[in-house]
Amino acid sequence: MTAEGFLEGRRLQLARGVLLQCIMGGYPPSRFYGSDDGDLALVADPKQIHRLPWSQQPRALAICDADELTGESSRLSTRGQLKAVVARYAALGLAPVVATELEFFVFAPNPDPTQPFQPPMGLDGRREDGQSAFSISSNNGLRPFFSEVYACMAALGLPRDTFMHEMGVSQFEINLLHGDPLLLADQTFLFKHLLKEVALKHGLTVVCMAKPLAHTPGSSMHIHQSVVEAASGRNVFSDDAGEPTATFRHFIGGQQACLADFTALFAPNVNSYQRLCHPFASPNNACWSHDNRSAGLRIPASSPVARRVENRLPGADANPYLAIAASLAAGLYGIEHRLEPSAAIQGEFEVPDNLSLPCTLHAALERLKRSHLAKELFGAEFIEGYIASKTLELTSFFDEITPWERRVLAAQA
Repeated sequence: MTAEGFLEGRRLQLARGVLLQCIMGGYPPSRFYGSDDGDLALVADPKQIHRLPWSQQPRALAICDADELTGESSRLSTRGQLKAVVARYAALGLAPVVATELEFFVFAPNPDPTQPFQPPMGLDGRREDGQSAFSISSNNGLRPFFSEVYACMAALGLPRDTFMHEMGVSQFEINLLHGDPLLLADQTFLFKHLLKEVALKHGLTVVCMAKPLAHTPGSSMHIHQSVVEAASGRNVFSDDAGEPTATFRHFIGGQQACLADFTALFAPNVNSYQRLCHPFASPNNACWSHDNRSAGLRIPASSPVARRVENRLPGADANPYLAIAASLAAGLYGIEHRLEPSAAIQGEFEVPDNLSLPCTLHAALERLKRSHLAKELFGAEFIEGYIASKTLELTSFFDEITPWERRVLAAQA
């Protein structure tokens, strides 16, 4: 809308069904969002209005809440779902603290989607071949791109902790500073948008798919979580002696109880499960461990004040609002019901059947469909609408035949 209209407080309205629009552009049946498809109001968060530094023409972006015209938050809004989870913690005098680690790939333009992604041409005239993990080398020619990324982050007020080259070919990771869950979800969303826009300016393509390359590690969005007393800021995962508390155990117990039901919220696409097939660094299990990356729930080595639980299930393709909301809701469920976790695992281990997670989108949606817990925590309207939208996407995928099928199966008798 025009700047004048925005500053005058003109209300922007949106059809409810848009919140369930699938990634191909279609919609599930209208019964999932109201057969009249009435309007929602988009209400800008005054703390999240940003001038876009990469745009030559002056433009701004406002992150909005989707509210019913009566004023309450729409149950179909993932940002509204996260705000509701944080409010449930606040009612107990608690405040969750999170940080996200986002991995992504930087590729050359890919105008033909039937062809694999390729890394950009480096300054030495060659494409990176996967030997640059944690390297400080700049021969990939991406320094101008990252310089603008850093400048745009500063202009948008996005503080960064560390940036590094990850294990994959032309794969990178950023760690955002820990803080309020809604703020971190907003920052993660803004950062992904920023990446793609700045990449286009530099003739590059940024991809946040969970698994864009075969035989290469996928991209995650690990969520680090702790809980503090709202009044004092004390981490309730550690006692005065620096030892783990019962609340810490219960939080892990809740994660373990909910992860299988919530897998489709953390891994929302067909491609998400390509990443989770890899046994290391992308664990598809609800085991927990001290500093073991094979566990879905990892307790990083830290001081007692920084004791936290890292949920390693979400991929870079996850909706940050929904993934954070689901993870924190699981932890709170454990705290409220005093759930005890399984024994911690270390070293090489086999995943017990009760801690394994769905390994395809179809299986994850079926598990979510049967979950009374998911409907209890997020409401039947949201869960049923989400499943309907994702089922459309899965059906669209099954309508296509992959190159693997033509290459391998066509010659079979």
